[in-house]
Amino acid sequence: MAFLEVKEIYKSFGKTDVLRGISFSLEEGQVLSIIGSSGNGKTTLLRCLNYLEFADSGTVTLNGKLISDGKVLKSLKESQIRENRLHFGLVFQSFNLFPQYTALQNVNLALSLMEKERAKKGVEPLYDEPSIEVAKKLLIKVGLEDKMDLYPCQLSGGQCQRVAIARAMALKPSVLCFDEPTSALDPELTGEVLRVIKELKESEGITMIIVTHEMSFAKNVSDKVLFMVDGIVEEMGAPVEVFDNPKSDKLKAFLQGINEK
Repeated sequence: MAFLEVKEIYKSFGKTDVLRGISFSLEEGQVLSIIGSSGNGKTTLLRCLNYLEFADSGTVTLNGKLISDGKVLKSLKESQIRENRLHFGLVFQSFNLFPQYTALQNVNLALSLMEKERAKKGVEPLYDEPSIEVAKKLLIKVGLEDKMDLYPCQLSGGQCQRVAIARAMALKPSVLCFDEPTSALDPELTGEVLRVIKELKESEGITMIIVTHEMSFAKNVSDKVLFMVDGIVEEMGAPVEVFDNPKSDKLKAFLQGINEK
């Protein structure tokens, strides 16, 4: 059994079918890049995995444990949803940092609250050291050791995104998701964020799902690439298969359009 198994995820908004039976699997430590034109359901899929939207049907199994079943999602208690949500971390394209907090405070906040909640329940802490020390180490890991006391307004877009990555990592998610992590950045800042993501794969072995428009990055960092069209998986495979030997006419047209740009 794969580490992560996503089976037949469906999601509609009113009469609009956004996801129409999305299925894929990943082994632990693998990276999946999801590509395709805007409006084809990529972000909605990430939001369903992270419990920010409720899938209408379909299942998500992580390390052999069923953590999401669309048929019963809406009947779950809020505490159950929060617990299941922790399996996935999400890095938003617009950072979503708290402007009134420093980089260090942004990373530490959620972790310190979680550790307090675990202590109340008599559950062992995530870490053996204070949350503030963990936050410092994570910021160093993403190359922000000299920016810890700065506020988001004092940071570049690339630096803000790296803070967001450190914040997502702090809760030790089983799967780290990125929703177009460079789309809000100037071209010169894109490289620094992509470099951090690639280093995380190589040094940490984190299982990742990345929605991206950076085709060269997807080709270089991914173990699998999934091409979505109209809410379905049009084609999926190893990067060399998807990019160098596409089978679908829609994928061929998409890649040709990218190359022409």
